[in-house]
Amino acid sequence: MNEASQPLTGLRVDDFDFELPEELIAQQPSEQRGQSRMLVMDRASGTLRDANFSDLPSLLAPGDLLVLNDSRVIPARLYARRTLRRERERPIGRIEVMLTEPVGDNQWRALVRPGRKVAIGERLVFPAPSGEIALRAEVLERGQFGDRLLQFEPVDDFFAVLDRIGHMPLPPYIHRDDAAADRDRYQTVFSHDRGSVAAPTAGLHFTPQILEDLVAHGVEIVRITLHVGLGTFAPLRVERVAEVRLHRERYTLTPSAANSINDAVRSARRIVAVGTTVVRTLEHCALQASGAPLQPHSGETEIFISPGFKFQLVGALLTNFHLPQSSLLMLVSAFAGREQVLAAYNHAVRERYRFFSYGDCMFLS
Repeated sequence: MNEASQPLTGLRVDDFDFELPEELIAQQPSEQRGQSRMLVMDRASGTLRDANFSDLPSLLAPGDLLVLNDSRVIPARLYARRTLRRERERPIGRIEVMLTEPVGDNQWRALVRPGRKVAIGERLVFPAPSGEIALRAEVLERGQFGDRLLQFEPVDDFFAVLDRIGHMPLPPYIHRDDAAADRDRYQTVFSHDRGSVAAPTAGLHFTPQILEDLVAHGVEIVRITLHVGLGTFAPLRVERVAEVRLHRERYTLTPSAANSINDAVRSARRIVAVGTTVVRTLEHCALQASGAPLQPHSGETEIFISPGFKFQLVGALLTNFHLPQSSLLMLVSAFAGREQVLAAYNHAVRERYRFFSYGDCMFLS
C-alpha cells in the first residue's frame, strides 16, 4: 500500500484545533537541558500523569529500541541585499532568505521575505558582519508564498560561510531574534549530519547523562537521519484532512539502524520514536518494504499520517506539543486517538505546560 492510499477519514483540519494562551508558547529553552516537564499518556486507557523528562529511563524497559534523529540544523536564515543584473550593486532594503532545501549544484530552494520584491533574474548579495560580500546568488525560479530557486556562485566551503553569516532558523512563533545560545540549544546533543532548517525538537530534551542512563538501563539506542524542512511550520491551506499534501524531506536509514530495527521487530521488542520525524521515517520505510525487512538506503518522504493510519513499527512516542490544526498534531492523534490527544492538550494548558519547539514534551505508550 503506498502513501497516497493511506486510509483517511472525513475529518476537517479544524477538528484538530485547541485553545492555547499565547503566554504558554515557549520563547526560550529551559534553563538546562533535561529539566522539561513531561506529560505521560497511556494510550490504552487514556490516563494522564504529570512527570519530568528526567523520568524517561524509568518509563522504558530493558530491550526497548529508542530511535533518534541525528540531523543537524544549519544556520539557514540569511539576510541579503537585492541587485538587478544590469545595474551596479546597491543596497535597496534587507531581504530575509530562508534556505529550505538543496536541489542541485550550488542551488537551493528558499523562502524570501518580502517575496513580492524579488523577481526572476535578480541577483542577491549576502554581506558578512564585517561588510564584505560573502555569497552571491541569482533567482532562477519564482513560486508561491515566497518560494524561490537560487543559484549561488561557488565558494570553497558553503557551509562554513553559513556558519559565519547565517542565523539559526527559529520558528515563526518565537518572537525574538536568534541569540548566541541558540547555536547550542536549538541542536540536539547527538546531532551529526547537517541539513535541517528546523530542529527535531523532541530530541532537544536529551543530555549525555540521560542517554548514558538509558543505555545502563538496557535500552538500545539507534540513529536515523531526516532533514527537517520549513514545511513542518507551514499552515495547511485546505479544509479537509484528506486534501492535505506535505512537503518532501530527505532521510537516510543506515545499515546499523536497519539491522537494529529489523532485530527489534523479529524479537517483538518495543520501538520508541523520538519525535514525529522519526515516526514519519520509520513508517515510510515500513510501507516501502511492504512487510519485508528494512534495507539501508537514502530517499525522500512526503508521508502524511492522520487518524486511520496503521502503524507498523512505532510502539511508543516521545514528542513535543504541536501547533493547532497542524499535520504533526494529526500524526500524534493517529497514534493515540484524536479525542484523547486533544484532552491531553487541554490538560497541558490547564497545568501550564510550555508549548512548541522550546517547550515541554509528552510520552505516549
